[in-house]
Amino acid sequence: MEHHDLACWIALKAVPGVGNTVFRNLLDALGSPRQVFKSSLHRLTAIPAIGEVTARQILAFDQWDKAENELKQLEKFRSCLVTCQDPLYPQNLLQIYDFPPFLYVKGTLTAGEIAIALVGSRLASPYGRFTTEKLSRELALSGITVVSGLARGIDSAAHRGALSARGRTIAVLGCGIDIVYPPENSRLYELIPEQGAIISEYPLGTPPHRLNFPARNRIISGMSYGVVVVEAGDKSGSLITARFALEQGREVFAVPGAIDASGSRGTHKLIRDGARLVESARDIIAEILPQISNQTPPVIFAAKKNSELTNPDKPTPLPEFSTMDPAQSAILKLLSLKPLHIDELAAASGIALSSLQPGLLSLELQGLILKLPGNNYKVKD
Repeated sequence: MEHHDLACWIALKAVPGVGNTVFRNLLDALGSPRQVFKSSLHRLTAIPAIGEVTARQILAFDQWDKAENELKQLEKFRSCLVTCQDPLYPQNLLQIYDFPPFLYVKGTLTAGEIAIALVGSRLASPYGRFTTEKLSRELALSGITVVSGLARGIDSAAHRGALSARGRTIAVLGCGIDIVYPPENSRLYELIPEQGAIISEYPLGTPPHRLNFPARNRIISGMSYGVVVVEAGDKSGSLITARFALEQGREVFAVPGAIDASGSRGTHKLIRDGARLVESARDIIAEILPQISNQTPPVIFAAKKNSELTNPDKPTPLPEFSTMDPAQSAILKLLSLKPLHIDELAAASGIALSSLQPGLLSLELQGLILKLPGNNYKVKD
């Protein structure tokens, strides 16, 4: 997208009265911010939720220098703007009603990313931190991107776990991406863009105001297939993220803890209310496979729900697969005991990464292949 077009996106968001839903209505009607600024008063007021006051403010906008300067600052900061019309914009996020029209990104986003959010208390216990890092590491080794908020405690452990497995992780901030918050996470802040991204809907320089974080939480859940709450008190912000997840139609998972620990109250309440109990990353992957299959038609999954188990004391079974589809067959034919990198698999099979990753996950859960460090795969001995 051209420099001036990106400036139009920033400019339109800066117009008083143009929030996320109004922005979306304008895009739906006119196609691009540039066309919005070229429109007439009559055309603008004919768009749903666009009153005359807002329309006149759009046409009177004159702070183009600020929009241009913000783009220059992004370039200096080695970051970029990813609009909702860009194929790299998280596709799951487009499904929520108030998705940000664009994201400020430091690092890289990947098309077709399969993401799971891990969130929890800032005052995490050793058990909570250990469990979070373990789950995050297991998810990352399975090719899943770990999403969290770079906060103290559980969030930090989630990012560390993914990084330790050389997997992808995304931090969603409640401030500008040029601000390190909290300050003690400066090292994580440096490492995350190398294996993922730091993103925010807030302009550069936006301070970490407490009112920004509930809004930030809807992005964490919105871009993910599910939200895992590891530790949470009665009034934890993680419960807000879980509520957003439910409203957005995402899966909610919770890790049980000690019955006398304050950090277990929120997670145990979630489990009582129907959240999926998590003991390993396997529980999470098995549950989200049907969601992934709905968005990637070449791969067919039919995972068994926990409620269908006849004996709850038995371990969660592997997902049951109907018939092996052509994509999975092609993957198996290419793999041998010699490890093959996922990029080599994609090139040899002609299968897009967005379809290849779910296929690899399903074969791994069936016990047919093994995933090795560095996104390498081989058939199981």
